[in-house]
Amino acid sequence: MIDIFDIAHKTKNAFLKTMNLENDIKNQALSAIAKKIEENKKAIFEANEKDLQSAQTMLQEGKINQATFNRLKINENKINDLIAGLNDLIKLGDPVNKVLWQKELDEDLILKKISTPIGVIGVIFEARPDCFIQIASLLIKSGNCGILKGGSEANNTNTLFAGLLNEALDEINYPKNAINLIYSRDDIKKMLSLDEYINLIIPRGSNALVKFIKENTKIPVLGHASGICHIFIDENMDYNNAKKIIIDAKTQYPSACNAVETILIHKNWNYIEELKKSLAEANIKIVENPENFAHEYSDTILSIKIVNDLKEAIEHINKYGSGHTDSILSNKQENIEKFMNLVDSACVFANCSTRFSDGFRFGFGAEVGISTNKTHARGPVGLEGLTIYKYKLFGKNQIVAPYAQGEKKFKHKII
Repeated sequence: MIDIFDIAHKTKNAFLKTMNLENDIKNQALSAIAKKIEENKKAIFEANEKDLQSAQTMLQEGKINQATFNRLKINENKINDLIAGLNDLIKLGDPVNKVLWQKELDEDLILKKISTPIGVIGVIFEARPDCFIQIASLLIKSGNCGILKGGSEANNTNTLFAGLLNEALDEINYPKNAINLIYSRDDIKKMLSLDEYINLIIPRGSNALVKFIKENTKIPVLGHASGICHIFIDENMDYNNAKKIIIDAKTQYPSACNAVETILIHKNWNYIEELKKSLAEANIKIVENPENFAHEYSDTILSIKIVNDLKEAIEHINKYGSGHTDSILSNKQENIEKFMNLVDSACVFANCSTRFSDGFRFGFGAEVGISTNKTHARGPVGLEGLTIYKYKLFGKNQIVAPYAQGEKKFKHKII
């Protein structure tokens, strides 16, 4: 039986060793993990097949939905993406111990703002077992340690991934207990009480999951409750590109949190009926002016609303959106800039699909989640979002008294 208190204590101790590891050691760890995954593809597929068989029964019984089932499958492409993500992380610079700025307070009194890992991070994710490797690799590269809880429907795959990862870490003598996997909902409840050991909680899952976590912990929570993403079609946008972008944003991966849910169309756009026909041909169900515009379909379903102008579109997004990702399709630069400046979302795009809102596509080396918070990290949370900072002051035997008494003055000069 797992003792979550013991795990948290050991993970905290591991962090004191990983927080200042050389970048070469962290890269060795990532390379070893990539090799383990490549060498054990068959075992991964077998474990995943067991989860899929169980999940099929759960789907038929209504215990999970189709979107959850779709996220569960691990195929060759996902394995290749995992390995590519690990290799991309290796190529990235060390996010730790970077000088963010430095200031000369006075002669021979230098203050530096330095990036540093956050600490022990608890990550709770649903369905997608490939998240385990993505999250763990980001934690390793950023010098953090983690306690991870995946969805029960992916227990076999998550367990195998955790075993392979820790085998790889052991082979290079990486600090033990840096990455841990827990299983039960009871473990989650206990974890949420461990603010003495855990520095941040990142939930990746349903609105209900995120709400539960936020209401039941003193630990800071980083994440998003939902992905109510919009695309606004301006009156001057050409039809073919608008159609292409919208179909991609809805159908490329309908259950993703960055899939578009609502299309706002300028009333003077000339292709409204043509677009509806094209969406229907792409097997997208259209809901015009639904009762609830704040609904995340996670399926090939789109809400459509005709708006009078750009101002109404922006107001709609800021009222019903979740602050995740919103895009404008327009050939008028003035409108693009206004949209981007006034839409209050973590990611705001122009003339492209909302599906680009992703840590891997942003070049962050995958992501640990997407944040709609207005704290230190917003949008796809990659390496930079997994660091905080500390202040280092380098002096030569100075004391405060002469400054307090007015005998000396600070320069406060950025250098």
